[in-house]
Amino acid sequence: MDSFDVVIIGSGPGGYVCAIRCSQLGMKTALVEKYNSLGGTCLNVGCIPSKSLLDSSHHFYDAKNHFQQHGITFDGNLHVDFDKMVSRKQSVVDQTTKGIDFLMEKNKIKVFRGLGSFIDKNTLDISNDVSSEKINFKYAVIATGSKPANLPFINIDKKRIITSTEALKLKEIPKKLIIIGAGVIGLELGQVYRRLGSEVKVIEYSEKITPFMDLSVSKELLRIFKKQKIDFYLSHKVHKVKAEKDKVFVEAKDKDANNVIFEGDYCLVSVGRKPYTMGLNLKNIGLETNQIGQIEVNDKLQTKIKNIFAIGDVIKGPMLAHKAEEEGVMVAEILGNQKPHIDYNLIPNVIYTWPEVASVGKTEQELVENSTEFKKGQFPMRALGRSRASMDLDGFVKILADKKTDEILGVHIIGARAADLIAEAVTAMEFRASAEDVSRMSHSHPTYAEAIKEAALAATENRPLHI
Repeated sequence: MDSFDVVIIGSGPGGYVCAIRCSQLGMKTALVEKYNSLGGTCLNVGCIPSKSLLDSSHHFYDAKNHFQQHGITFDGNLHVDFDKMVSRKQSVVDQTTKGIDFLMEKNKIKVFRGLGSFIDKNTLDISNDVSSEKINFKYAVIATGSKPANLPFINIDKKRIITSTEALKLKEIPKKLIIIGAGVIGLELGQVYRRLGSEVKVIEYSEKITPFMDLSVSKELLRIFKKQKIDFYLSHKVHKVKAEKDKVFVEAKDKDANNVIFEGDYCLVSVGRKPYTMGLNLKNIGLETNQIGQIEVNDKLQTKIKNIFAIGDVIKGPMLAHKAEEEGVMVAEILGNQKPHIDYNLIPNVIYTWPEVASVGKTEQELVENSTEFKKGQFPMRALGRSRASMDLDGFVKILADKKTDEILGVHIIGARAADLIAEAVTAMEFRASAEDVSRMSHSHPTYAEAIKEAALAATENRPLHI
């Protein structure tokens, strides 16, 4: 029986990064994955393929709607080869998974293919269709991720009523796409198919989209999406979904309790995700999950079984790939007798629509609820020369700072390249910078990042330069 210092169950961003760091620190490391390819949800049916389709559809949308303004014209019809678009997406995924294979080999990490389940707190059974074997370990890290959540009355047939997994590999562009849930996944995929010509209707239980985002960002994003002709039905409670041949019917109650029926050819159920621990046999080691399926851990990400850790989507906190990565590194370094830390307040959130949305730290609503005295500075993207040059005029940067100390408490961006710009905010907040500190940093001209400097100037003494 093989023996390892540490075994990681699940090869998503948290799992494989944890494995690499463990190996770097000199531990004999094993990685267990039940699927054929490494990388987990993010790489195979999440972050990477969705960004591929977002980019492809963005090119088409720009060519159709904006190129003429740039002096670029076409002879003939512009059309989408959807099969080719999907196959390009898959080639990106395949290339990236091969990259993970290479990293495992490079770092001398033993990869086991099969379902990992606990026999006891030091032994794991790994089974697949053709074989079964057991391995011993000193430490184990559970990194099994999450699966799409569902509403109890919806039967997801994976044909007409689908999750994000199926939405990434459709054989056709929907004529009418109904999306239940106005969170990150629903908005990203909704924009993909709207760009490609689908009629898109989004049904959301809450009174706003992206309920976790700052209210001003949520309102701005809704305005932009409406301009892109995506229809939203907020404060609607879905109570019935049924498929009939090539049609889907969704029934919901609006805020006045009126029954509303929606008809489409596909329905994407996008109501969040839930932790996935099936098959682990946690009971064999005395572990249970809480009411929402999470494994409870302490501040060192340790379960009540001292040699068993858990990271990523199976524990509390936002279900983000980069959050899982940080936790994977943290566990590895704890096992390597180092002293790592994670500031969960500084884990950024991103939505990869266009314009992109990104935030870190506290929202304005949270500061009000906590009775924190603050000041804010906001600067519109359309005031930037770079934005006018690229025709990306929508959005703004908002900086929230402590009223007395000027320390930055939260940064919220909607606009071109927000996903990359937010790193400046994370860096500033990691070093507890003030709004004035950022306002005095030189920002290249012309760039989108200048909006951060201007928002910092607005937050400092209400003295932006370009509005």
